[in-house]
This record gives sequence, C-alpha cells and structure tokens, in this order.
Amino acid sequence: MDMNQYLSMFIDESNDHLQSLNESMMGLEANPEDLSIVQVIFRSAHTLKGMAATMGFEDLASLTHQMENVLDLVRNNKLRMQDFIFDTLFKSIDALESMVEDITGGGAGKADVSSIVSSLQAIVRGEVPSASGAAAEVTAAASGNASAAQVFLDEFQYSVLEQSLQEGHQVLYVDVAIRKDCQLKAVRAYMVFDLLERSGEVVKSFPSVQDIEQEKFDYGFSLYYITQKDASEIQKMILNLSEIDAVTAVALDQESLRQMGQESAATAEAVAPAPVQEAAPEAVHNASPAASVHAKEENGKAAPARAGGTPSPSRTIRVDIERLDVLMNLFSELLIDRVRLEQLASEVQNGDLTETVEHMGRVSGDLQNIVMKLRMVPVDTVFNRFPRMIRDLAKSLDKKVDLIITGADTELDRTVIDEIGDPLVHLLRNAVDHGIESIADRIAAGKPETGTVQLRAFHSGNHVFIEIEEDGKGIYPKNVLASAVKKGAITQEQAGTMSDDEAYQLLFAPGFSTAEVISDVSGRGVGLDVVKAKITALGGNVTIYSTPGKGTNFSVQLPLTLSIIAAMLVRLGSEKYAIPLSSIVETGIVKQSQVRTIHGNKMLEFRGSHIPLVSLSKIFSIPDYDESAEEETEIVVVRKGERLVALAVQDFIGQNEIVIKNLGKYLPEVQGISGATILGDGQVALIIDPNAFIK
Repeated sequence: MDMNQYLSMFIDESNDHLQSLNESMMGLEANPEDLSIVQVIFRSAHTLKGMAATMGFEDLASLTHQMENVLDLVRNNKLRMQDFIFDTLFKSIDALESMVEDITGGGAGKADVSSIVSSLQAIVRGEVPSASGAAAEVTAAASGNASAAQVFLDEFQYSVLEQSLQEGHQVLYVDVAIRKDCQLKAVRAYMVFDLLERSGEVVKSFPSVQDIEQEKFDYGFSLYYITQKDASEIQKMILNLSEIDAVTAVALDQESLRQMGQESAATAEAVAPAPVQEAAPEAVHNASPAASVHAKEENGKAAPARAGGTPSPSRTIRVDIERLDVLMNLFSELLIDRVRLEQLASEVQNGDLTETVEHMGRVSGDLQNIVMKLRMVPVDTVFNRFPRMIRDLAKSLDKKVDLIITGADTELDRTVIDEIGDPLVHLLRNAVDHGIESIADRIAAGKPETGTVQLRAFHSGNHVFIEIEEDGKGIYPKNVLASAVKKGAITQEQAGTMSDDEAYQLLFAPGFSTAEVISDVSGRGVGLDVVKAKITALGGNVTIYSTPGKGTNFSVQLPLTLSIIAAMLVRLGSEKYAIPLSSIVETGIVKQSQVRTIHGNKMLEFRGSHIPLVSLSKIFSIPDYDESAEEETEIVVVRKGERLVALAVQDFIGQNEIVIKNLGKYLPEVQGISGATILGDGQVALIIDPNAFIK
C-alpha cells in the first residue's frame, strides 16, 4: 500500500503536534506542578508516536516512546520535573523537529539520537521508586529493540502472569540479542527457548514462536517468562550459549506488571495500524485525521458539541498554498479587466452599461476583500517559535528574561509572513544579548532581576507595526559614535554633528557592532544590517526609540500586502509610472526658481529643510520630456525612514489600485523599478521603487 498520499497530511499534523509540545513544555516549565499540562504533552507525544509508527518512521516513533516513559512517571506523580529533565525533553523535541524536517525534504526521518535516548532512560531509572523502577527498566530495555516494543499482552496472558506472582513465582521480562554474524539465528533462538522451558514457562514472545522458527525476525526477540530462578541466574544461563550478544532480564512485581500492561495497551493502540498491508485505502485515510481531531480536542480548540450531543462539523479545511496563489493571479486579471471596463463605460456614457459596471465594481471589491483575507495569516505563525528561542538564549547567557507577546492574532499577507521571520529573530536575539543586562547589573541598577522583552503587533492604516521593546540598559548614542569612530565608519568631526537618531542609524551599517566580545549570539556585526535590508526590500522600515538606562524599542513598519497596492499614477512624456502611496509624503508644484544646485546636486527647499530633487526623465532616459524646459514642475515627495526626496514628474493621472507583476527572469534588474502593472487601457506602467533613490 502506497503511504505517500498521506505524507503531506502526516507532515502537517506532525508540525502541529510539535508546536503544541513546544508551547505546552513552556507552560509546564512555568508551572511544573500542573499535571493537566503533562497530560496534554503526553497525549500529543502519544498521538505523534502512533502517526509515525503508522507511516513507518520507526526512529521518530521510538524517540517519542522514550519521552512517553518519562512523562508517564510525571503524570502519575512518580517523578518531579527538574531543570535537567526539561532540557532533555526540549532536546528530544528538537530532534523530532529535525526528523520531521528531514521527512519534509524527502528523507527517511532517521537520526542518531542515542545520547538523548540514554538521557531519557537514565531519568527513568534514577528518579522512580523501586516498584515502578523495574517497569521503567523493562521499558528502557524494550525500546532498545524495535520489535520488543510490540510484545503486547492480552487479558488472558496478563491474568496468568498476575496469578503466578500471587503464587510466589518469578515473572521476568527477557530481551535477547543474537550476534549479527550468526549464520543460524533460528537455531540459536530455539536453544534459548529450550533452555528456558527447562526451568519455567514462556508465556508470550515477540516475534511469535512460529516466526522465529522460520527466521522471520531480526537478531533479537523478547518474551515474558515464569520461573522460580532469579533474573541474574537466567541472564547468565542464556549468556553461556554461544553467539548470544546481549541479554536483559528484569524481575517484575504487581505494580511493574500493571504498568507494563498499560504500556503494552497504549503501544498496541498506536502501532496496530502499521502491519495492515491490504486494508482499504479509506481505512488508512482516516487514521491521520482521527489523530488530528483527537489532538484538537485535547488542546481545547475543538468546537463545542451541539445540544443533542452530536459534535459540530469542522469549520476549517487545509488548502494548498499554490491554490491560493492561482486564485490570487486569476483575481488580479479580473481586477485589470474591471478597471478597463470602468474606463470604457466612462467613454461610452451609456446609463445601463455604467450601472452594470458599477455593480460589478462593488461585487469585485467584496471579492477582493475575501481573496485578500484568504492570503492573510496571523503573525502568531511566526511568533509561536520565539518563546522557546528566548528561553534557550536566556539560559545560555545566564539571564532571566520574560517574553510578553501581544497582538499575535494580527494578520499579514502570507508573502510578508514568509520573509519577516529571520529579521525578527535577529532583533529578539539582539534585545536579549545587548539590551537586557546581567542579573547582577539589573539588581545594582534597582531593576527586577528578570528582564522583560515585549513583542507587539498591531494594525495602523494600511500597515502592520511589529515592535520589540525591552527594559534593558538602552542605547547610549555617545558609545555608538565612539565605536563608529574607532572602527573608521565615521570621522570625529562627523560624530560631533550627528543627532541621536542619526547615531542609532549607524547600528544598521554593515559590519557594525558594539559588542566587545564575539560570541555565538552576536558581536560579529552581522544582523541589524540584514534586518534593515530585508525589511526595506519588503517595502517597510525600522525605527529605533531608546532611553539610556531604561530600554530600547525597535519598531518595524510593514505593508499589509505585496500583491495589490494603492498607487499614484504619473505621466512622463508618453510613458506612465506608478508610485506606491505608502511611500508618498505629499505632492506639489515647484517653480524652476525654487530649485538650487548645491555641490552639483539639485536641491529643493521643503518645510524648513533642503531635500534632493531627482529627475525621473533623466534616470529612465525618457526622450519626449525634460522638466528643465518647464517653468513649473510637479513633484512627488517620497520617504524612506526619516529621509525625504522629491521626484520630478510631468503630470499626475490619479490614484488607483494596481496589481504588482514581476518583471520576470528575462529582464535585467532595472534600478528604481520594482515591477510592472497593466492599466485599464491595456498599457503597461512600471512601478517605481522609491527606496532606490534614497541612500
């Protein structure tokens, strides 16, 4: 049976469970006594194990099984959570994420997790009371052998073992590994069974006796055994046989047998679908969705049941991103035709046509809102990985940091979401490393020993603002300027004339860093310049607000969408251009007498300061227009951060919503042009990138 058809579903649901594990582990670390969180973690791990086993990813299922052993002891109040246990479980989750990532990339999901498994087994062995310690040891032995984890006890077999214990017999769990170079492994297995049956009774084995006789097993097998001899004696007897590589024999009591029975039932439930080779495709198809619904209910996100007891149907579906992109492209074409129809209707002056086109405009406007909302994704999809990152980073720096997230439900276009993750990682790491002081320094400054980093997102007009604010030491402009002079970025004279805001902008210079020591966190001068470049490429900007001694705020402004934007259409000779409204400060008309030449550059007085005047006709080599021959020139003042520039144009056509089209791979990159759009009359207008004119 081909399982590839369910692979994408497995990957999606595995990522959901891994995210739930991370979030729940963070919650448990804050409230280690809350066993309800442990239950949620256990169930997520259990569901993930079942899905992995069903799909045949044994390494993933085995590691999750080891995590379950630890979590089972915790949820039954037999083990208290401690720092090293949290660290080990977090490492386990990281390993699981790496495996799923490998599977996503087409791999087999295999990884060397022996050290993590050893740590988990050590936790189980060292922290439990003697009664359940035997059970934990059995589980640890079982997980070392992939087949042993499948020794399932039915009700009759369990009762036989339980009654034998009550009558004073020894009940052993035995795990035998035969050497890999053994030529007749079935014969060696028969010798082990023959030896054991002389001193007791084998109740259950895996693989079955028939499979072992036909050599349908790897080089190991496990069994439950009733005898009067000690576990150590049985172990020595088996090891005396030739070509036996290793033997584990563990004595069980009533409590440990009960736990093993529960573990068998749980593992049977998870792995049972795996051996089914000829089941109907529908049966397998239902396996993963069932796990998904189960997880949603456990996390309190399932829809409430109706009054009659019938659960309400799911109100969400998974949609491939490519389908949304196709829908967006089709709507873009519809928008172009709508503008064309509106233009034709205004020329024809037919009442019925105008009314129909206006109605179509209203409907397509509503459709545009729906299509845009389909592409909108909550920033929580990016934010949800940061609590874990901050926790690990603070621990490595020996700092105490609280991350407070607000506005995680704020929505952004998927294109922007895909690109904003890395810049935010840089800014958060910078806040924890450079911003938040050490515990000793915070106490000396009269601050709480725990620093606070606030991550906020909110809408404002056609933009989304993401702010990262910390209550650390703040930025001292003098220190920044001194470091810049020392590194040769600026001269001492330039430093003397710079404002605080200009000093802050130096932090975004390539290779600039104020860190005195280079670490794996920061100090190499790589980070903020990448942040600036990435956000600028998205049509946004970064602003720094800081109060020395109190903290710093990095404010990131981003456009809501990169697909359909509002723009000002302008004419230059016979050509038309579009300038994004989000970059425009204002428009105006200036006389040639107001234009001044300073150091060979044309400058214009604008609201108490001088700003550059850029001639678009000369930059784009437009043959049929030259503003220097005009007495008056229309200008568009655009902004990049705090800097302004005036663009000279011939005429203003008006505002319009335009669909951004890429120039494609065949055209070389044209400076100052970010794309193109098709206008209502069928003409192509190039979209100007104002950021290219401001350095």
